[in-house]
Amino acid sequence: MNNEVLDVVIIGAGPCGLAAAIDAQKANLKYTILEKGNIVESIRRYPVNMKFFSTSEMIEIGGMPFVSQEIRPSRIEALKYYQKVTERFNLSISRYTEVKEIKGEDGDFEIITSKGRFYSKKVIIAIGYYDIPRKLGVAGEDLPHVSNYYTEAYAYHGMKVVVVGGANSAIETALDLYRNGVEVTLVHQYASLDKTAKYWIVPDLENRINKGEVSAYFEHRVSEIKDGSVVLSSLKGGESKEIAADQVFLMVGYHPDEQFLKKVGIQLNGEMMIPEAKPDTYESNIKGIYLAGSVLGGEETSKIFIENGKEHGKSIIQDVVSNQA
Repeated sequence: MNNEVLDVVIIGAGPCGLAAAIDAQKANLKYTILEKGNIVESIRRYPVNMKFFSTSEMIEIGGMPFVSQEIRPSRIEALKYYQKVTERFNLSISRYTEVKEIKGEDGDFEIITSKGRFYSKKVIIAIGYYDIPRKLGVAGEDLPHVSNYYTEAYAYHGMKVVVVGGANSAIETALDLYRNGVEVTLVHQYASLDKTAKYWIVPDLENRINKGEVSAYFEHRVSEIKDGSVVLSSLKGGESKEIAADQVFLMVGYHPDEQFLKKVGIQLNGEMMIPEAKPDTYESNIKGIYLAGSVLGGEETSKIFIENGKEHGKSIIQDVVSNQA
């Protein structure tokens, strides 16, 4: 990278980062996006057959219409849409560029990456939370047959699979596996499935459980994962259980890169590690560094989505422009 000083560097090419870049471009600012994968990397890693909870128009960005075959778009439709948005606006993106460190101060930031150094007056952090899965903190969760991400069922046909969790990801994983010839067992620490999950999938899995088509252990936790089995402990007491497992999916959620945020100097508040940010401009406790999208929610990952996070860029860019005046 040359020594050109940009007006804004945006870290993260998810929908909210792309939306912020479009706002920067419309304001005639010199900018670039730094993305450690490719655009909308988190969506690419969603289950192959996943459908969004939101309707297509709710996750449009840049005023570019998103037309989907059904009212709720699929993962593939979303990937193609955001690719087209990137092409339509000819967005400046440095792909597979991981940010290692941010130095300097407002008006004079140095961003150190895996592909060299970038210089910018302002920085927007829009890194989301899907990259870092929550850990159970039990023996065996790093074994080769344990995963925090699910793609598709075909590799597990005829096998015994344990799915841990009770929200959207766990429910969709369990249903997809069941419908593709997999013997599924669900383990969830609460007494029932998450009622805030997509309304059409909760009763679907409940029916499968009630009919004995999917086994379920509610109010249980995984206490150990072994090669070929999972040990469960009941939250109501009693003896532990050991059940067979050829594959284990830990679908218990994800969280922002708190270590990176702390390294940058962002203040994280309370048990939910909510980043410090002004409510109107989303500027963090470090002058000149802004936060956009779901990273603002900290551990409360159910509060900020594409629908509301995509609007953060407008307020941020407005503040950046006003500071230039």
